[in-house]
Amino acid sequence: MTTTLRLAEITDDNFDAAIGLKVRPDQEHLVAPVIRSLAEAYVNPDTAWPRLILDGDRPVGFLMAFIDRDFAGDGKGTDIRSGLWRLNIAAGEQGRGYGRFAVQSVADEIRRRGGTRLTTTWLPGDDGPEGFYLGLGIRPTGEMSGDQKVGELELGEVQR
Repeated sequence: MTTTLRLAEITDDNFDAAIGLKVRPDQEHLVAPVIRSLAEAYVNPDTAWPRLILDGDRPVGFLMAFIDRDFAGDGKGTDIRSGLWRLNIAAGEQGRGYGRFAVQSVADEIRRRGGTRLTTTWLPGDDGPEGFYLGLGIRPTGEMSGDQKVGELELGEVQR
């Protein structure tokens, strides 16, 4: 991994680069395309935090966090969480530390806003990202969110 990694807000200038990011074909069933994430960010402006991951000026991935979201989705507001909503690392860019950078960046943003844990979800299965998340210290909670496993990271545990 290089030392020129940074996040950028999605703008008119980088929109095409963001929606052009594609994961490997064998991973397409595991994560929504960036265009869907940006549509969800548009309809959830108070809780969505979408960012382009850049190595220098080169787009290598996309992440979207959720901040203070009603995780249960029941409108009661009794289960407010923050975490990683989406992570798309471009097919040719995987295995270079960009995913780790993305999770660390989301953890840093949650901490900056006063949060103490990061929540994320993933589709279970041998071809899914569970091993990646476990390797970062994220632990399954035993919950399911739809058909996805729920995992959490106490933010003091982020491994760098």
